[in-house]
Amino acid sequence: MKKTLFIAAAAIFLLSGCQKKTDDEAAARELLSEIEKLYEQGQYRTALDSIESLRMRFPMSVEGRRKGLRLWQEASLKMAQEDIAVTDSLLQATTARMNAEPRIYERNMLGVKRDSLQARYEALIGVVRMIRKRMEGMHK
Repeated sequence: MKKTLFIAAAAIFLLSGCQKKTDDEAAARELLSEIEKLYEQGQYRTALDSIESLRMRFPMSVEGRRKGLRLWQEASLKMAQEDIAVTDSLLQATTARMNAEPRIYERNMLGVKRDSLQARYEALIGVVRMIRKRMEGMHK
């Protein structure tokens, strides 16, 4: 009798564990669907924050984490590309202002700003290269 009771209790315990895993997978898929919508809407920062939440809330969701990593890389790439475009525009405008500035001090200060923007631009290009290289490694 005790053996049957123990087996029944173990079976209930195992089935409840399976149910939780199934519920977690469903919740992870739902959150991942929301993350994909955010990405499609261009809300990359919010998508990245949601992916972090997915990782913390559902650490055992292998499929969710795998898809989340792909979206993380794509969103990070898009954000870096947008930042490159803004930085490039600022760099060009600052260079034009510097070249047109007749006063030496102001031209030198614009030169400092230009150099800072140039360094930022080059760093962002490096980030994009790194992300693309990692994305290539995942697809092999």
